[in-house]
Formats: sequence, C-alpha cells, structure tokens
Amino acid sequence: MRISFLASLGLLAALASPAYAQAPAKPATPAAVTPAAPAAALIDINSAPKAELIAKLKGVGDVRADAIIKGRPYKGKDELFQKDILPKGVYDDIKDLIVARQK
Repeated sequence: MRISFLASLGLLAALASPAYAQAPAKPATPAAVTPAAPAAALIDINSAPKAELIAKLKGVGDVRADAIIKGRPYKGKDELFQKDILPKGVYDDIKDLIVARQK
C-alpha cells in the first residue's frame, strides 16, 4: 500500500510539472512553394541580348548564347533542350530562370 501511495504521489508530481503543462508542439508546416524567380525577373530567351544571356544564365557562354539567339523565336523554353541548343544539364539548371514570351 505504501509503495502504491508513493507511486501515485510521483505520478501527480510529474503531471503537475511545467513540461506536462505545456501544450504539445505543433508540427512544422512546409513552406509555400515559390517560383525560383518572379515573372518580371525571368529572362526572355526570345529577346534577351547576348550579354544578358551570358551574365545571368549558368552554363551559357559566347557559343551557347549565339546558338540561343540564332534559334529564335521559340514557342516554349523547352525548345532549347528539344532542338539540342543546350544540353539537358544546362537546361535543367536554368529552366526556372527563363521564359519564351510570344509577341
């Protein structure tokens, strides 16, 4: 009887402690998915000058910038990969930074 009484007191003490008094932590909510670049900051592969293509697109140098310009106009940005203007790896690195706007 004495042991159960002491066990009950220990349980009451544990339940009254601040750790149990706090509400359980809420699970973290995932951050909202946002595009890599705002629409206004996207580089238009149909109109961007060579210097901008080179300066802002990883993996695009003189030769690739010339190929992008020569292949204009594009109906969609994925044509850079489909028409073998850029290798898949380079396209994957920049696809969220570019757009092919139509006139």
